[in-house]
Amino acid sequence: MKDIAEKINVLDWKRVTEQLHKNGYVIAPGFLSEMHCKRLIEMYSDIGIYRKTVVMERYRFGLGEYKYFQYPLPDIVQTMRENLYPHLAPIANLWMHMLGINKSFPETLQELYVECRANNQLKPTPLLLKYGTGGFNTLHQDLYGEVYFPLQAIFMLNQPNIEYTGGELVLTQQTPRAQSKAIVLTPQRGDMVILATHFKPAKGARGYHRVNMKHGVSEVHNGDRHTLGVIFHDALS
Repeated sequence: MKDIAEKINVLDWKRVTEQLHKNGYVIAPGFLSEMHCKRLIEMYSDIGIYRKTVVMERYRFGLGEYKYFQYPLPDIVQTMRENLYPHLAPIANLWMHMLGINKSFPETLQELYVECRANNQLKPTPLLLKYGTGGFNTLHQDLYGEVYFPLQAIFMLNQPNIEYTGGELVLTQQTPRAQSKAIVLTPQRGDMVILATHFKPAKGARGYHRVNMKHGVSEVHNGDRHTLGVIFHDALS
């Protein structure tokens, strides 16, 4: 997994930081190779590596299915989780400072695990998601417990408009006392999208305030759409 770690280290983190501050999301194009995408899709049928399968329709989350990995995570998932986190923690801490929130995040993912365990958040949250024709995901936030990291990553594993149509990534931003703003993204196969888990800071006339964010997936018109979600905090269940 040295190639993945190296790709993370050579990202333009200045640009990533600026885009996250401005928009609450950033796309790193072509982060995963076609081979990596194919291997991750193939993992979906390997029942031995998951702790939980969620049929979204059953819980009115949408139409589709996702599976949470169990520990130990597959090497590629663990590598991305461990190597992305140290670059994102300073951004998360700056957001807390901007918003006057008395919270700081540790420098390493292992230290974040300690905080999660202290709050009985013991279950891994990285997951693979699959949508077929008609599939969609309602707007949501991936919080999972008292401890949550304010940034997460999504990796597109199929090529839009070739392997599937529709299925755009939809983000919403809710500013206090204002209507919600919708953002529609069409990441390409291999793209990584880093986005806010819960909220981002925005500067107003009286300083910084929270802009709450949610994300979801629009209806897939045809084909199959797979994504990998890398969330850094663990879950209660």
